[in-house]
Amino acid sequence: MDKLNSKDIYDIILLINQYIAENKEKLSQLDAVIGDGDFGTNIGRGFETAVKRLSTVDPSKTDIGTILMIVANALLESVGGASGPLFGGLFINMAMSSLGRSEIDLPEIVKMFTDGFRGVQEVGGGTMPGEKTLVDALYPAVEALKQAANEGKDLLTAFREALLAAEKGVKSTINMVAKRGRASYLGERSIGYQDPGATAIYLIIKAFYDHISHR
Repeated sequence: MDKLNSKDIYDIILLINQYIAENKEKLSQLDAVIGDGDFGTNIGRGFETAVKRLSTVDPSKTDIGTILMIVANALLESVGGASGPLFGGLFINMAMSSLGRSEIDLPEIVKMFTDGFRGVQEVGGGTMPGEKTLVDALYPAVEALKQAANEGKDLLTAFREALLAAEKGVKSTINMVAKRGRASYLGERSIGYQDPGATAIYLIIKAFYDHISHR
């Protein structure tokens, strides 16, 4: 398997929704310590809305960008706080990168995720790793995909390495001082808690990896 097609992306979105739903309580518990405590509910509602809208779509007749744009709009319209624009920005840029494409190979997937990361940065005011945000999982995952593509590795290996990088990134947030959003008000007290946004990114990358590994 060296490419993802529209049906793959469609099924990956369904899997993301499943993983977010299964971890909704955990995500909200993480957010309760350093935020409003509603992140799991919010992001869960966003992906549930996306899946409902996708239920009317035939992936065999729909390009990847259109599928991802449906997800982006659902997140923007139904996820409250800063999470809606951040995750919406991720999927909008991923969608723009793949409009009109019915399949994408690893270099194109790298571009899609790189553009998605840029979308998060644009919304987040230039957020960088080390600030205890979703970027701490997203950036290393994207870099791992880039490196795998440069080394000519296959899709499964690329996403395995991206997943490991995302997991390491998530764990790194535990010892960080939050510098963005509501969590930043806690200062040093934010140390010791895993970032919920980074955790959600890990689940998104996991859905890609699990789908590819089981196909």
